[in-house]
Formats: sequence, C-alpha cells, structure tokens
Amino acid sequence: MLLHLGFVVTNRFRELERPQTGRLKDVVLMATVTGFESLRIPRKSDLKQFAELFEPLFLGSSNEARRQAAAALSQCAHVPESVALLIGSMPISIAAIFLTRSKAIPDRTLMSIIRQQGAAHANAIAHRENLSPSVVDALVEHHQLTAAAPRADMPVAAVPSSPATADDRPSSERVARENKLREEIRGLARAGSKPPHEGARIQPIDELHQALLLRFARNGEPVLFATALADALGASRALAERILLDVSGQQLAVTLAALDFPARELAPLLLALYPHLSDRLGSGSRAEALIRSIDRKTSLERVESWIRADRDGAARPVRHETHFAGNRASDSLRPETRTAAAAPPIAAQAKRNIGRK
Repeated sequence: MLLHLGFVVTNRFRELERPQTGRLKDVVLMATVTGFESLRIPRKSDLKQFAELFEPLFLGSSNEARRQAAAALSQCAHVPESVALLIGSMPISIAAIFLTRSKAIPDRTLMSIIRQQGAAHANAIAHRENLSPSVVDALVEHHQLTAAAPRADMPVAAVPSSPATADDRPSSERVARENKLREEIRGLARAGSKPPHEGARIQPIDELHQALLLRFARNGEPVLFATALADALGASRALAERILLDVSGQQLAVTLAALDFPARELAPLLLALYPHLSDRLGSGSRAEALIRSIDRKTSLERVESWIRADRDGAARPVRHETHFAGNRASDSLRPETRTAAAAPPIAAQAKRNIGRK
C-alpha cells in the first residue's frame, strides 16, 4: 500500500507500474492528486505537504500525466497557490483547462500569469467566469502591450539572418515563412508611416475582447463593457459610453459589425444589453431585424468617422457650451438640429416698427 498525505492509495496503482517502469512518476503523480482530491477540506499542513510533493512529481512526469493532473485539480475547491502558479505557467496545452475552470486560483496568481505568459494564456483566463475588475484590467493592459510590441521590436526583427551554407540550405517551407515575415515587417513599417487622418482604421475584434464583451453584457456590467469596447476600438471611453446610450441598440450594432463581431453572438449580446429588442417583429425579433439591416462596409466607414471625430475632439481643449448654442461643436453620433436663421438687422428693425405711428 502507498501512503500519501495521510491517506491510503489502493494497490491498483501498483498494477499500472508493472508494464512499463518508466511510468512510475506518472503513476505516483496521479496517486498523489487522487489522494488530495479525496480531502474535502484540507488542512494547512495538508496543503503544504501536497505542494512539496507535487512540484517534483509534476515536473518529472510526461505531458499526458500533467494534463490529467491539471484537469483533475481544476475541479478542486482548494489548491495551494504555488501549485496553481506552476500549472498555470505550463504550456497552454497543459494549462488551458486549469486556467479556464479552476475556481481555486487567486486573482494575484492570475494577474502574474497574464503578465508573464503569452496571449494564449490570457485568452484562456478571459474565458473564466466572474472575472474581477483587477484581472480585467490586467487583461486589457496585456492586450495593449501585445499590440504595441511588434512596432517596438520592428528594428530588431529587421536584422538579417546568417547566410545558409551549401550543406544546410533552407527548405521551401522555411523560405515561405521568411518571406511572410518580411512582408509582415514591411506592413508594419507602412502602418507606422501612415498619415494621421488614416489612424482611425478599425481592426477585427480578437477572441479576448469577444469574451470580455459577452461576459460583461451577460452579467449586466455596462461600465466594464464600455471599457472593453473602447479598448477594442482604440477610442476613448466617452465614445463607447455614448454608443451604449443609444437605447435603440443601432449604434452598438453598427459598432460591432464594424469590428467584425461573430454573427452568431451578436443577437444574444444586443438582447443582454437591450432586452426590449426581443419583441417580435415580423417573423423574428427586433434584434434580428436590426442586424439584417446593417451593412459591414457602411458600418466600418461610419464608426471610423466617429473615432476620427472623437480624437479631434480630445485634441481640442474642452469648454462648456449649451446644447442650443450657435457655436456648439458637431456631434457625429447625434443628428444635427436645424435652427431658424436669425433675421437680418433691417428686417428686424421693420418688424419692431410695425404698429407704431
């Protein structure tokens, strides 16, 4: 019989060892995890002992055993923080299920993983339920840094590689990859040299922002939704809030169409924010009719004009102006109101003299 953390593991693990002695660490790892799972409320000493045993076993096991251990621990209500950080820092093929499902990972561990790992780990964390505001901020910060990284590293990427020898010639696959990389670098250079008026181009939304927008809409968190929408657009939060204030849902639908938001998720998102769009209209709902009436190309041009106007407005100093002021700045989201033209001075004088003797 094997003893781990004060509980007994049956001899069935011995049977797994016999066919292949190289699987000993895999078997012991799974035995340790199985024993830890059986503890309903582990004590501090149990958590400490498990953390000490887990790390060397986990690092010495095969990738398949690591995936199984991560999947099993993702269902545990209590996991030592050092164990959570170790699993979350593994390659995404191992860490994905743990990062997505485990409720035992503290926020500080999630933020540490977001800052230290790549985009795949951040996307997995974005699919978790009930993300805290601090984790959301870390995800948005990671996305901004990732988006800015290629331009910062562009001069380094342009360094030519060492020439290949006659005996070590690059394959056609490698040549294709290098040509593709060169084209990407040239594209980045062209993007960096675009004039200011072309800076409002909208990029299709990525998986991280899709997950954030859907989560915030379903949870009824408009403030966080506006923050994520502004980051996806590369615009100010004020513009995102003004888009959401249109209770008809048309401006948000146009914005999401410009971002190339997945069509299958568009109606549920609009209904979560504007429940009245579920009313029947013809053979479907008002939300479906609204989506059918939107053209992506037109939406893209319209939203880009909003972003340009938003950036121009942010560049000018803000001053208070009444709503009906004659010099009120134009709002691209609001139809212009037509005001009566002021009467010329001569006509006004004649009007005042009517009835006088």
